[in-house]
This record gives sequence, C-alpha cells and structure tokens, in this order.
Amino acid sequence: MDEDGRRYPPGTQQPTRFRPRFHYELIGCGLHGHELVGTTAAQIRPEDDLLVRELSDGLRWYRCVRCDAWVPLPPPTAPTERHLPDRAHIELPLRGRALRDRYVLRLIALDRLVHFLVLGVLAAAVFLFAADRAALSQTFYRVLDAVQGGVGGPNGQNGGGILGELQKAFAAKPSTLWIVGLVLAGYALLEGVEAIGLWRTKRWAEYLTFIATTLLLIPEIYELTGAITITKIVTLIINLVVVGYLLFAKRLFGLRGGGRAETADRDRDSGWSALEHDTPRPPHTRPVAGSRGDD
Repeated sequence: MDEDGRRYPPGTQQPTRFRPRFHYELIGCGLHGHELVGTTAAQIRPEDDLLVRELSDGLRWYRCVRCDAWVPLPPPTAPTERHLPDRAHIELPLRGRALRDRYVLRLIALDRLVHFLVLGVLAAAVFLFAADRAALSQTFYRVLDAVQGGVGGPNGQNGGGILGELQKAFAAKPSTLWIVGLVLAGYALLEGVEAIGLWRTKRWAEYLTFIATTLLLIPEIYELTGAITITKIVTLIINLVVVGYLLFAKRLFGLRGGGRAETADRDRDSGWSALEHDTPRPPHTRPVAGSRGDD
C-alpha cells in the first residue's frame, strides 16, 4: 500500500527516495520464474479471469500469482487438464511482507550455518586435542590461530578474548577439556537448530534466535575490551541488526501487536483476498461501497 492508498504491481513505480525500492516478488520470479496457473488447461471459464484471460487474438494472458505480471502465451497444444483446478488445490506463493521476511530469515539462517560450522570445527579440535594433547598441541594451536582470526578474534597464542581463555583451559586436566568441547558442541548444535528453523520460517526459531543472539552480545562486547578489529565491530553490528529486526519487524513478545498483527499483515499481502484486491477492474466498473477496493 503506497501513500495514496493504492496498490501497484511490483516494479511499475519509479523509486521516490534516494534508496532503492526492493520488490522481493521480482527477486523470486527472477530466480524461479513466474508462477502461472492453468498453462495446461484445455478450457478457460469465466470464473478463471482472476488468473487467466483469453482474448480474441488467440492468446491467453496468465497472471503471475507472485508478482502480478500478465504473461501472454498461446493455448497449450496438448492440454493435460480440462480446466483450472479449484482454489483449494492451488498453492499460492508468498507475497509482500511474508516473502520479505522469508528472504531475511534465510539470510540470518546462512549466518547461523557459518557459526555452526566454525563452532563444530572448534569442538572437534578440542576433543581431538584432549585425546592426545602432547602429540597435537602445536598443530592445534596453529588451527586455533587460523580459525580465531577468521571469525574476527585476536591472532596468535598471545591473543585475548574468549578463545584466548580457551588456551588457558587447555593447560587444565583432561576432564576440563571435555567440558569445554561439550559446551562448544552444544552451542554449535543450537546454531544448527536456529539455521534449520529460520530457513523454514518457524516462529519458535525467531524466539530462539533472538534469545541466543541477545546472550551472544555479552561475550562480543567483552571481546571488544581487548583488541578491537573491523571484523569484531561488523559482527556486533550484524547481531544488533538481527536482534532489532526480530524484535520489531517480527513483533516478538507481543510488540507492535504481536503474532496477530503479523498474521493480519500476511493475510493482507498474500492469499486469494490479496489477489482479488489487486486485480484491476475494467474502466466501466465502479467499486462497491464498503469493499476493499475503497481502501
């Protein structure tokens, strides 16, 4: 919905601000192609004009149910169905805010996947080191130095921070090393669960990620008390953005109307009611008073 109260198909308006206007529907169609319904139907009925319109020029105009583009195609030469399936058998793609949230959540999921892999490597290294500390000490410290530097931590065995504290723990008895390894493995598992849940856009994963990321801010700030690097600052900013997005855009803990308001936004942007609302009317048709077209 724009400032004048009207809905416009994605990509039909020029940006009015200095920043670009993202249309996630166009991104989806660019990656996966248009979502067209009825391309294999032999007949087009009058009640199908929401999705397909057959004109006198012999072409059919199919509406993309994701980006609202109308695509002209010839009728199928070998139709496989008599007419369009009923609405109950048509799965509509996400649109609007729901589609935007899926892209953002999957981007966060990829970040969590990287955390899962890095923490998993560290946990495996700790377990391997604990099993044969004398033989593997030099190799382990070289691997730890490379991994720690790669995630923004201090390099070298003289570094500080949380991973630097791990090096002190390695001088302790083997049971301490196993505890450290289990903690790292548990945290890696947590990040993996977050990645899977966010990729599937599960509500519980949003809460889990918010809590885990908020707690992670404490050691990240602690890391800044030592050596400050660009990577550390960027990582902290990313996690602050993730926390803010989950809290305000996803309306966690009842904020801005909570889950009910988010569901209302989803229903307004996606589904059959959104398609009906965004369908252009013929010029001679006047909207019925009180209908959604008066919004």
